[in-house]
Amino acid sequence: MDLSPVKEALAVKSFDKIADICDNLMLQVASEGIDYHDDWPYAIHLLGYFYVDDCDSARFLWKTIPTAIKERKPEVVAAWKIGQKLWTHDYAGVYGAIRGYDWSQEAKDMVAAFSDVYTKRMFQLLLSAYSTITIHDLALFLGMTEDDATTYVVENGWTVDATSQMVTVKKEAVKREQKVDSSKLQRLTEYVFHLEH
Repeated sequence: MDLSPVKEALAVKSFDKIADICDNLMLQVASEGIDYHDDWPYAIHLLGYFYVDDCDSARFLWKTIPTAIKERKPEVVAAWKIGQKLWTHDYAGVYGAIRGYDWSQEAKDMVAAFSDVYTKRMFQLLLSAYSTITIHDLALFLGMTEDDATTYVVENGWTVDATSQMVTVKKEAVKREQKVDSSKLQRLTEYVFHLEH
């Protein structure tokens, strides 16, 4: 079984393509009748789904992994712990699952990249959902210490009130460009002209 496309994608850090590459390879080897379960990079495959925010596919993959593989490969179980936390929206638990395992060299870069992407997703979630938030809750959502979380959001223009331990979210200005099609403008002109005469 040739897993070189997966290894190449990992080498060039194309983590957003990992899930699709693994899916296509899995279909290929399964259609050829090759027994692939023992050699399949299930942890990488699961992490690939998490990276592109596809928990449904990850959950389906988890259900198809043989029990013997789950028992023999603790990294697969560790990757699934991230999935469980994502599935239950345990935002702080995701970071705990990431930090709670000593990842293999093959997975380490991907896990670090996923952690960064996840932090950015959480930041966008906070940006859209909150106007103010406590520093403690902010740190839980971003998986950082309170000091690091405060520094992170201040760099993004948010304001901190140290006495109340609250952070005020800086909402991004919504840009509204109104594009007027020239044909619509022409029709409107003709309509107004018709009304006046």
